Amino acid sequence: MSVVIKLKRMGTKKKPTTRICVYDSRQATKARFIDQIGIYYPCKNPPEIRLDKKKAAEWIKKGALPTLAVKNILKKVK
Repeated sequence: MSVVIKLKRMGTKKKPTTRICVYDSRQATKARFIDQIGIYYPCKNPPEIRLDKKKAAEWIKKGALPTLAVKNILKKVK
């Protein structure tokens, strides 16, 4: 199973929040996610990141590939 870690946009107009979720890459883009590992609030100053580091590391060990945006967020957290 090919798994991807990517962002899912939530929130209202001009007040976005994004979830950091794990998806099956073979499913549609708007498909149901497998697991939610964090939340990213880009509108706060500085941007707030809530991430479960253990879950993120576990999914990456299993072979999940993070997108470029998620890689940048993970670098900020570590």
